[in-house]
Amino acid sequence: MIEQKSSILVLGAGSWGTALSLVLARNGHQVWLWDLFAEHVQKLIATRENSQFLPNSHFPDTLQAVEDLAEYAVKADNILVVVPSHGFRETLLKIAPIIPANMPICWATKGLENKTGLLLHEVAEQVFGTDKPLAVLSGPSFAKEVAAELPTAVTIASTDTEYAQTLVQLFHNQKFRPYSSTDIIGVQIGAAVKNIIAIAAGIADGLGFGANARAALITRGLTEMMRLGTKKGGNKETFMGLAGLGDLVLTCTDNQSRNRRFGYALAQGISIEQAQADIGQVVEGIRTTFEINRLATRLNIEMPIAQQVSEVLQANITPKEAVQILLSRQLKAEMS
Repeated sequence: MIEQKSSILVLGAGSWGTALSLVLARNGHQVWLWDLFAEHVQKLIATRENSQFLPNSHFPDTLQAVEDLAEYAVKADNILVVVPSHGFRETLLKIAPIIPANMPICWATKGLENKTGLLLHEVAEQVFGTDKPLAVLSGPSFAKEVAAELPTAVTIASTDTEYAQTLVQLFHNQKFRPYSSTDIIGVQIGAAVKNIIAIAAGIADGLGFGANARAALITRGLTEMMRLGTKKGGNKETFMGLAGLGDLVLTCTDNQSRNRRFGYALAQGISIEQAQADIGQVVEGIRTTFEINRLATRLNIEMPIAQQVSEVLQANITPKEAVQILLSRQLKAEMS
């Protein structure tokens, strides 16, 4: 942990934003946690914990929930955005007129922008221009385990190597280990695609297809991730690391994953609306599925798992039919 302490404004007080705020605050940094929903913030202030998403994780003295975005945006040394992808641009537009011109931006949001299919660094560049240092934090990490200080490793990728190292130092402690990367494209593609494959894995598990089918989906899902990611400009090695294979395996195999639980529910015959309501938080893979498929079509990339998940979400086929279609595809060499 660095001796020089910083002040960090975290935008988004869901489970992940709160967990990352706890990491930073426990490292001795002054953390201000803001959320769009004022009633939620007021409850955080009153209870000194996020009882809705991370009960029993009491806020240290260095973590303060705040209501006035403008006041703390100008005070902060660093800003971390942890809102759902569909609210990412709106959040950046809120802070753009307030923050200093040289203020770098980091986010831990996973997904593509709704309707445009832009990666989030492309959204940030549209809002701020191309001179501002940008970074993304991603990797195999459940908020509940991070809040409980269980060992976790993540990747921080940035367009600016000095900024990446600053963030690594801010977050690093004996239980939370960030690794730096320069592949901001690959890390974002990995974070987005793994949620789609997790829905597929949940469907397969919900249909009782067993561990063999799950392993096949993960492996072929990794192939789809790499195929799209390298075409978009990411590095092949990134997809074999924490933000690719690591996050993919975690999200496809553990019930803490909202996307896996969502797919499992669909396989049980539960409607999309009811499955989302039961989970009670944003399932990023739903919107991401449509955007990734549109992007793959534009780039002429074959992503059969993502395509079948999209068909299920549009109610064009049943979950069982989707698996049967995947298994009946034309025979081919594994590496093709």
